[in-house]
Amino acid sequence: MKNASRIVTMLFGVLAALAGLEHGIGEALQGNVRPGGLMILSWPDSSFFAILGGEPAMTVVPNLLVSGILTILMSLVLLTWVVAFVHRRHGGWVLLAICAVLLLVGGGFGPPALGVIVGLAALRIHSSHAWAARAPRLRRLLASTWPWMLGCGVVAWLLLMPGMSLLAVSLGVDSAWLVTTTILCAFGTLLLSIFTGFARDARPRTPAATAAARLSRGLPRGTSSGHARASRSPASCTCRPRS
Repeated sequence: MKNASRIVTMLFGVLAALAGLEHGIGEALQGNVRPGGLMILSWPDSSFFAILGGEPAMTVVPNLLVSGILTILMSLVLLTWVVAFVHRRHGGWVLLAICAVLLLVGGGFGPPALGVIVGLAALRIHSSHAWAARAPRLRRLLASTWPWMLGCGVVAWLLLMPGMSLLAVSLGVDSAWLVTTTILCAFGTLLLSIFTGFARDARPRTPAATAAARLSRGLPRGTSSGHARASRSPASCTCRPRS
């Protein structure tokens, strides 16, 4: 199992699930009412979420109470999946499907977007990441920065929610520029956490694995593929005329 990639997908997947859960609670609390359209606000009358625009979302469900309940259920499914099952075969594809449903039932836009990026990363959990293994110095450099990128990413997402709302309520901070910058930092550090996590999980190919790969291609040990192709080409053969 790739430890760094698994930790990244689990941590950020949990954050996506908790953010989706918050959307669902806000929608359910609005009661048995019909939304005014496809676009809704999860917390339209809450001063705590005012700095985030009332937490916009979309829903295809014609009832906010039902939409909130479905969002809560899908968030719990997402939480369970990223903690226990995302590393399994096709786990990333299932995570992408969960995020698509979460988007449609009222889970906001940030949580599904975060979940989609995590799902795409989960598709590469079991990859050998040969690009990093071919450059040992670069791999070591990127791998050494992974804990810092991961920590900065988690802090950035927590600063976005609930950090922005806490700053607005306690200190009166109300800056659209600050919210935009925090969103960019959150997604940027997420991508860096994934990239450096892949580098940390990459392992250089051992001599035994190299020999096995050569044998699987029909090459003798210690023979390069280019030399083998040249030795099998007609131009390299010297044919004697038949007497």
